[in-house]
Amino acid sequence: MSAALQRSTLEGQNTDCQRAAAGKNLQKCDPGLPIRQIRLGPGLVKSAGPCMVARQTLYAPPCGRRQRNPAELNFMFLTKSLRTKAAGMACLLLTLTMPAILAAFPAAAKVLATVNGKQITDDDMKIAADDLRGTLPPQLDGKARDSYLLDYLINSELVAQKAIADKADQTPEFAKKLAYYREKLLMTSELEKVAAGAATDAAIKATYDEEIKKQKPETEIHARHILVATEDEAKAALKRLMGGEDFEKIAKDLSKDPASEGGDLGWFTKDRMVPEFADAAFKLEVGQVSDPVKSPFGWHIIEILDKREKTPPTFDQVKDQVSRYVVQKAQIAYVADLRKNAKIELTEPPDPKTDTPAAASSAPAAPAPAPAAPGKKPGKK
Repeated sequence: MSAALQRSTLEGQNTDCQRAAAGKNLQKCDPGLPIRQIRLGPGLVKSAGPCMVARQTLYAPPCGRRQRNPAELNFMFLTKSLRTKAAGMACLLLTLTMPAILAAFPAAAKVLATVNGKQITDDDMKIAADDLRGTLPPQLDGKARDSYLLDYLINSELVAQKAIADKADQTPEFAKKLAYYREKLLMTSELEKVAAGAATDAAIKATYDEEIKKQKPETEIHARHILVATEDEAKAALKRLMGGEDFEKIAKDLSKDPASEGGDLGWFTKDRMVPEFADAAFKLEVGQVSDPVKSPFGWHIIEILDKREKTPPTFDQVKDQVSRYVVQKAQIAYVADLRKNAKIELTEPPDPKTDTPAAASSAPAAPAPAPAAPGKKPGKK
């Protein structure tokens, strides 16, 4: 399986991740579902979190952007929705091409409004709703949403009628754009057919089962930490802790990690933390406290609260993500097959200096210092 097929789409960073990054939080925001169990390949890529690394996953977590290879980026650019392109042009094209579209589908449509004699139908409403999907104000629902869409169509029709009166549709530039958007509409329609044929219940379940079989047992820990700027501060915090003070109180007094509550990091697997922190934390047993551990973000005192084997997500938990992956895989393969059987001639070959992806660094990270045991022995529970 090629690298392009080993990656899934990512919807984008959420605000929790942004807050975590701003607060130098060690851990990614909780993805809600343990979907990181399902992987394709062992490679590592940088995450957008302040100190996180993430494996290439079949179902990317909803926080942190990952790097994509050129083939995948080209495909994503190819299939980017029309609704992200010039809204004014789309409105004008909708008005100009709607008679031909409706002529191909003679079923009567319900007329919702007329604008200078031009009808706006419920079919127009459906097309607009699909075109604006994801951009409509989230608070709109039911009648309010329909009213918003109808106003949008009325305004679009008015602007389009004025553009036609000004002969904007008779310029060479308009003809070029019309041809371009026509091809994009055809492409979108064709890829939607590919998606419908690929995303069957059987295919989605088979993909899930296949990836689950590849999973290896993975441990996750529940830990908390105190993050300070210097080693001396870390030693002072450890001294207070060994003297019997409450960990949470010390963390609230001293920790530079505002994103964690009393130092609590919740549950995480080893790959979700920077290597220096993760190596030290996963060497500890439940109840153990580390010596000061240095990471790119400062000095840490780590306590392990619990350990467990992470279980893979259920099919229902990740069905939507699996479906998106199956669709993307099928569409990439479909386009690749078309390219393979096509005669494509580039008049200006790409520059290898700019089009060749840089090799990813595979240098191993420095090992974390082994936790030792001053005072109240870290090895004691």
